[in-house]
Amino acid sequence: MLIFESIKEWISFRKSIDHTKYIGFVPTMGCLHEGHASLIRKSVAENDFTVLSIFLNQTQFPDQSDFENYPITTDEDLEIAKKEKVDAVILPTTSEMYLDDYHYKVTEDNLSMLREGSHRLGHFTGVLTVVMKLLNIVKAQNAYFGEKDYQQYELVKGMKEAFFIDTEIVPCPTERDENGIALSSRNRRLTKEQMNVVKNFPLLLSSKHLSPNEITEKLKALGFKVNYIEDTNNRRYGSVQIGDINLIDNFNLS
Repeated sequence: MLIFESIKEWISFRKSIDHTKYIGFVPTMGCLHEGHASLIRKSVAENDFTVLSIFLNQTQFPDQSDFENYPITTDEDLEIAKKEKVDAVILPTTSEMYLDDYHYKVTEDNLSMLREGSHRLGHFTGVLTVVMKLLNIVKAQNAYFGEKDYQQYELVKGMKEAFFIDTEIVPCPTERDENGIALSSRNRRLTKEQMNVVKNFPLLLSSKHLSPNEITEKLKALGFKVNYIEDTNNRRYGSVQIGDINLIDNFNLS
């Protein structure tokens, strides 16, 4: 497994890859779990060469404390990448990723204003900007995104189409634990007591017999702060907070 700590070194190496080979790309912020591993396995199965990026992107964190509390597990991440047969890992620095000091940004003025965008102002501008950079750096035929962050997936797919980016954006099903909780790097920060409460979140959110208002009231009664529960285009989205930890999830209602 090759490890590149310099974007310039990766770009130089990228030119040496046979142009007939298919490259799969899995962008992450680290703290890898089974959800990430499932994306990697799909990429390995569908491509000749798989690239993983690990970059904790500060620009997508409107709340600085959320950024500072994000778990960093680089050594463990590299072991997982090696086990899952990743061919190359890119570990860019913030200074190299943002040579422009974040003066140039990718913005979207419709979908990005809703749900997560309305509660985390500037979040999706940071996401789209860094994903645009990474897609341009890796130049993969396929890039893999988990459906847990479905709004993010839709925005990245829309950006790809709007800017004629020559990378297919591949959605991958949400991975869940034995209690139905969507796997997330933030789950590491939950206590056992909080995990016992959090399992009610996907259970209620996925109930087709309850309205968003009914789900909201039940979640509040359990001690959650509810950011939103919303049905849109036959999909239900939810965002809650327990303690200082934000969790999101979504379900297809069909």
